[in-house]
Amino acid sequence: MFAPPSPRMPRALPAEHRARLLRTAREVSFPEGARLFEEGGRADRFWVVRTGSVDLDMRVPGRRAAVIERLGHNELVGWSWLFAPHVWHLGAEAVTPVRAHEFDAAAVHELCRDDPEFGRALTRWVGDVVAHRLHAARIRLLDLYAPYGAGSGL
Repeated sequence: MFAPPSPRMPRALPAEHRARLLRTAREVSFPEGARLFEEGGRADRFWVVRTGSVDLDMRVPGRRAAVIERLGHNELVGWSWLFAPHVWHLGAEAVTPVRAHEFDAAAVHELCRDDPEFGRALTRWVGDVVAHRLHAARIRLLDLYAPYGAGSGL
């Protein structure tokens, strides 16, 4: 997400806004198997992966959680902090040891209020990520639970 877009990933946050956002970051790490957040929990922060991999998963009644997508270098982990009711829509787990930039949602909301241009760029960036993730979730759930071939691209 911090890097230039690829066919698989939405557009990146513009460089000037990325630099401003990074000034609010703190470096964190998670061991393999650590849960970053649980579906339904309070969404008050987000991360951009520096190294390692994070799986996004979704609870499925009567089954193990379904892995929706695997995220890695420069990808955004968590978007629910931006939209009310600020509750995680998925869960996230470190698949490998992870180093990441962590951002406090309240501080970023304040930046958005103080600089509407920054706020628009950030919202557009996160919105692109949300659209990408919803599409990935649909395809993955169809692959897991629908008849063969139902998850093929539209």
